Amino acid sequence: MIPLSLYIHIPWCVRKCPYCDFNSHEIKKELPEAEYISALVRDLEQELPAVWGRKIQSIFIGGGTPSTLSPESYDALFSQLRARLIIMPDTEITMEVNPGTVDQYKLSEYQKTGVNRLSIGAQSFNNDLLQRIGRIHDRRAAFNAVESAHHAGFENINLDIMFGLPTQTIEQGQSDIKNAIALEPTHISFYELTIEPNTLFYKQPPTLPTENKMIQIQETGKTLLSENGFQQYEISAYAKSQRQCKHNLNYWQFGDYIGIGAGAHGKITSPENMNITRRAKLRSPQDYMDKAGLDASVSSTRELSDNDRILEFMMNALRLNDGFPVTLFEERTGLDIALIEDTINKAMDNDLIEQTSERLRPTEKGRNYLNDLTQLFMAN
Repeated sequence: MIPLSLYIHIPWCVRKCPYCDFNSHEIKKELPEAEYISALVRDLEQELPAVWGRKIQSIFIGGGTPSTLSPESYDALFSQLRARLIIMPDTEITMEVNPGTVDQYKLSEYQKTGVNRLSIGAQSFNNDLLQRIGRIHDRRAAFNAVESAHHAGFENINLDIMFGLPTQTIEQGQSDIKNAIALEPTHISFYELTIEPNTLFYKQPPTLPTENKMIQIQETGKTLLSENGFQQYEISAYAKSQRQCKHNLNYWQFGDYIGIGAGAHGKITSPENMNITRRAKLRSPQDYMDKAGLDASVSSTRELSDNDRILEFMMNALRLNDGFPVTLFEERTGLDIALIEDTINKAMDNDLIEQTSERLRPTEKGRNYLNDLTQLFMAN
């Protein structure tokens, strides 16, 4: 049985960051929390027939800023989820948190609802850089959020740290990683700022560090993380032993997930015929709340072709340092690995992939040129 996760999207933020291309909307008035929770439940009920009897291995609440909603709303939501889904006691339940929206009391209350993992969007510990990327919190708030999470009893904490920020120096990049490590999280996401279309930074590009500086910041950060017990297991993910993010691993290993919420995406595999379907929900929060649970709430439905399966599997699985066993490709796509044997051999000839004991994994060169590597599989 292919693993199944649940993604819940909360579409509101205190302020839209200039680099953000996610479905997020600035809060203009009091949030309709009860109405949105009701919509999420109706949305889930519409998805249930396709996943009857399957256990939920992880839940991820993303956004937007999930920590703009009250603990009472999540308590009500989780009561409804547990009545409809098989959620085991050890299910990983992650909530994204903005340091500018939480305190220790609020985090303690979130934990009581069932949240057992936090992903805290610190991004940087430099006040000037935080202002440049439009964050609502400062250095002190970032420290306080992590310390409050520890005091609230959270034992599994991810810290988001971004590099390549406008005007960032190598020394500032090193300082951010050192500060993150000192706060003793169990997981650090260390990733480069990218300028995406439909963002303010795309329309008004900031001055970014040179490519050489970017590389030095990244390499120095990777070294510091490794020296302090954080093992890189994916392009931008570093974890202490046994603390890899189960939810994201399910994405990268081409598992299934239900997506509920405004703009949420889902992927479900039919056990009868191995058809793989992707669905997306309406992006507008009000439209979503008005139509949740109805066919009109689904903005797109797409069944993956064989070529889609090959490309999407490779785009995800080759992000992992350890790659994947050949059998996983066949189990998750329903296709024979022989279909892409020529492409695999070409990638191996170019030192982009290596094969050991029935396992395929990207080489260091393959990870550095991941776009080039995955494009090879577009021709199948």
